Formats: sequence, C-alpha cells, structure tokens
Amino acid sequence: MAIDVDSAKVTPQLVEAQRTHIAVPVNGGEELVVTSTAAGAAIIADAMTGKIRATIPTGAKPDGAFLEPSQNLVWVLDNAGGGITLIDPKAGAKVGTIAVAGALESAAMDGLGKVFINVEDKNEVAVVDIKSRKLVAHYRLAGCDEPNGLAFGEGRLVAACSNNVAKVIEAETGKDIATLAIGPRPDTAFYDVARKMVYIPTAADAKLVLISPSQAKVVGTVATHTGARTQALDPKTGTLYLPSADYSPPAQPNGRPQAIPGTFRILKVTAK
Repeated sequence: MAIDVDSAKVTPQLVEAQRTHIAVPVNGGEELVVTSTAAGAAIIADAMTGKIRATIPTGAKPDGAFLEPSQNLVWVLDNAGGGITLIDPKAGAKVGTIAVAGALESAAMDGLGKVFINVEDKNEVAVVDIKSRKLVAHYRLAGCDEPNGLAFGEGRLVAACSNNVAKVIEAETGKDIATLAIGPRPDTAFYDVARKMVYIPTAADAKLVLISPSQAKVVGTVATHTGARTQALDPKTGTLYLPSADYSPPAQPNGRPQAIPGTFRILKVTAK
C-alpha cells in the first residue's frame, strides 16, 4: 500500500504481491523494488500506479533489500539459503550474485566500500566488499541472539537482537563496544544522520529506543504502540513512520500475536 505523508491519502493496494517485506525506491523514485517471499522474487513496479514491469527470481526467501549507489544496483538478501542477488533496476534484470551463507536479515553501508549484513542464524555480521563483490570478514555478535535490524553511524554498527539487547561494535574491526538493554521483538534499526541517533522500535513493550552510537548508550525512549517494530525515516525532518495494529493473543503457545482486522495504522513520531 502507499500513503501520501502530506495529505494522508491512502492507496490501499499499490503493488499486487504476497508476503512482501520491503519496498526500495529506484530510478529516481519513479519505481519500486519490492521483495516477495511468496514469489521468491523481487518485483519492479511503478511507484505511482503499482504496475509491475518485471519479476526477477532471487533466493528462496528474499527479505531485506537496499540500493547500493556507487554501482546503482539493488542488493536482495536471502533469509533462507543465504546469498545476495544483484539487480539492475534500470534494465530490470539480475546481473550477479554474492555468496554469503546463512539467514541474511538486514544491511548497512559505511559509504567507504563496505556492506555489513546481519546473519540471523549465525549471530554475526558478514562484511562484503562492494567493488570485488566478495565476503571479506565475519564479526561475531557476542551475547546477541538472532540479530535483525542493523544501522551504521559514527564509525560503529548497532545491531538489534531478539534477546532484548542491542550490540554496538566497531565497523572497521568488529571490536565489541557495548551490549545495551532494549525491549522485546525488535526488527529494524535506522540511523538518523542529522541527529546522530539510532532508532530501534520494539514491538512487545511499545517503545522506540534511542541509541547514541558515539556514546554507545541508550539516551532515551519514546512510547509507540504494541506491534510497532519496523519504520521509515524522513531524513529531512527526522520524522519516523511505524506500522502497527491492535493484537489478540497468539493462537499457539510462543506464537506471534494476531492482528485484529481493521486496526492497522501508521504511527507518526516527530523529532524535536
């Protein structure tokens, strides 16, 4: 779906797809690359109409994706068999792969030629050199279970972990800097360049955690809503948009809570 953040106009169904995970603006914002695990593919669609131009096979479970600007390629991360599919968004075609083993979750770039990727089932960060398209290092995340969100800022990586902590490590060396307490069920981590702050929303306790990577500490929290665990950041204003809903208890013990139909909403958190 799509929401105009100025008018709040909602386009209920923009791109026809199932089990989607992320939408990456490409080609000057005219199109989107959307990952779909149901299709095992990345979909290129018009950003205004949702008309699909291309469906490109990827790994079995395409999850996170991002646009790497130096080569203008979309990197699609496989959360099942591992590996990265490289897509040329202008040509609408797969142009290569990078072998990285494990359940790849999310990525961050340092702007200096390296991509860092959380590997969920290995509790580590994989480091990939952009120019050579090769895996060059593994950083162990001690005390971090199933890392998901990852952000880069101030020369450091901040990883959100599923066991109620965030890890802060040096990006260049992987040196362990700090283990910080956060709430349960995070899924993303974003770095706000203007405010030099990392944001991690945690779904189960309805909090947004603010972390200073340079100080390696939690500097505040903001109340959100149960279920808010992913986010989009407006880099100009610092405004965050977080999807959420009302939930009923899990159908099975230790299962996920169930969203109540008709309660989906987008939360807006503004910067001071």
